[in-house]
Amino acid sequence: MSVEVRVPTALRNLTGGSATLTSEGHTVGAVLEELASTHAGLKRHLFTEDGKVRNFVSIYLNDEDVRYLQREATPVRAGDVLSIVPSIAGGTPGAVAYPSLSRLRGTSGTGGAPTPPRALTPEQMKRYSRHLILPEVGLSGQRKLLDSKVLIVGAGGLGSPLALYLAAAGVGTLGMVDFDVVDASNLQRQVLYGTKDIGTAKLEAAKRRLQDLNPDVKVAPHEVRLSSENALDLVSRYDVVVDGTDNFPTRYLVNDASVLLKKPNVYGSIYRFEGQVSVFDARKGPCYRCLYQEPPPPGLVPSCAEGGVLGVLPGIVGSLQAVETLKVLLGKGDTLVGRLLLFDAMGLRFRELKVRKNPDCALCGPNATQKGLIDYEQFCGIGKETEEVTGHEIDPEELKTKLDHGEALILVDVREPGEFEIAHLQGAKLIPRASLPERLGELSTADDLVVYCKMGGRSAQATKFLLEMGFQKVRNLKGGIDAWSERIDPSLPRY
Repeated sequence: MSVEVRVPTALRNLTGGSATLTSEGHTVGAVLEELASTHAGLKRHLFTEDGKVRNFVSIYLNDEDVRYLQREATPVRAGDVLSIVPSIAGGTPGAVAYPSLSRLRGTSGTGGAPTPPRALTPEQMKRYSRHLILPEVGLSGQRKLLDSKVLIVGAGGLGSPLALYLAAAGVGTLGMVDFDVVDASNLQRQVLYGTKDIGTAKLEAAKRRLQDLNPDVKVAPHEVRLSSENALDLVSRYDVVVDGTDNFPTRYLVNDASVLLKKPNVYGSIYRFEGQVSVFDARKGPCYRCLYQEPPPPGLVPSCAEGGVLGVLPGIVGSLQAVETLKVLLGKGDTLVGRLLLFDAMGLRFRELKVRKNPDCALCGPNATQKGLIDYEQFCGIGKETEEVTGHEIDPEELKTKLDHGEALILVDVREPGEFEIAHLQGAKLIPRASLPERLGELSTADDLVVYCKMGGRSAQATKFLLEMGFQKVRNLKGGIDAWSERIDPSLPRY
């Protein structure tokens, strides 16, 4: 039985760059096994050691999650489409009412007299005139927006278009969580900032830009790292949370805080040329954990800093998140609760998949076992790879000394070819991390190996793998080529 399998960008380096493959089998499991036998690198991404599909990979048969069919035993027919949807860190018919937004509907929320409607000034009538003539918004809707509070977590690629469009729409209070400064590499996609902002705290520059765009809007900067200690307090102050994060610990933290506080969570994620958008609201549908029960192992799914991203992609995905946020606040339209929207910029295609509420979800299921926030760095295994290679590391200064003394070292670069082209250490051998299992024969256990990547994460994974394969004379370059450029050879471009 021939089935079309759609491969996401994050895994195409394991399929020779192919986005669509044909595989044979009578069940989902058989199709995936045949695919993994043809493309061996996929096996560890798709299956656990006992042969089950990993929890951070969702498999869809046409538009249905196979977990709600017969899982791997689900039969397939000729012409079916199987989609691999890994984590890259929905509307029910009719308008969705959100109890937490009752005060935005013109009531006090306590059973008392209705709150007197906000009177728009002549200047506001002019500013929001294109909203006011929309029957779905009108005066009452614009008042709701002006009285609403939205928390944007992350002021980067997704947070930039989000903040700009929500501010322009007149969302009364925009809370923004970030603790970074503007870097030149941000300007390719983070349209909230300009060249003059380089070196400035992002939230300082963001507040200045947003209040220039719309003085009606109060910008509340939270220049902190969102953590289990402060998340519930911050999220509780807002009506809707918008996830503009770029890492799994914060993504799960945002989800869990939103579920515990009964807040809608407008989700977006991006990678290279692809994006995902949904609305998670456990009161009416699934949460993020229903889609991705657990995170992938550290380093398995590259970040945008490692894998790259088309600059306009976060503008598209962030704008879609802004649309969903406004619909939630207004109580209009069919939101993406229960639906996952996939966008492929290279094919310029949108696809929609169903997301069901998992009855066994540890957080939002009827028998939930998680009652509070947890240690998300530990949950996502952050730092585990580097801990496991402790004693097999080398810092840039020590490496330079050894090279200057003419020691026979084999430098192994585990980045992607495009990164190698930007900058690499002289004499280094390029073996991308995903290709390492198939190219082990190019390395010798007798040689002294130094493995490096951009900042040390991928190379720590590669070092761990090589140690497991019997390579004892292998070390990971701490801080990667980025640290080498900063501390040893500034002529090497940093990216």
